[in-house]
Amino acid sequence: MEPDYSALDPVERTNKFLALFSIIFGVLSLCSGLIPIAGIITSVIGIVTGIFGRKSEQKKMALVGIIISAFGLLISIVYALFLLVLKIGG
Repeated sequence: MEPDYSALDPVERTNKFLALFSIIFGVLSLCSGLIPIAGIITSVIGIVTGIFGRKSEQKKMALVGIIISAFGLLISIVYALFLLVLKIGG
């Protein structure tokens, strides 16, 4: 029985980790959405790692990470605008 040489590819392994990190940073961006700067930074990192993670076999996992990160970015931006309106109005 021959070893599976495609499983030993370091680029594919890195891209799989990037797809996983996209989901992790997406969840972190949802949690840190109440601190707009932190939410925006973690969601942008999640989106970027998801884009690079789509080059792996884990395309669906990377897409889920991109969607979660985009939702976290939306929450952060809306909350930042809400705070700005409260500061201007008050």
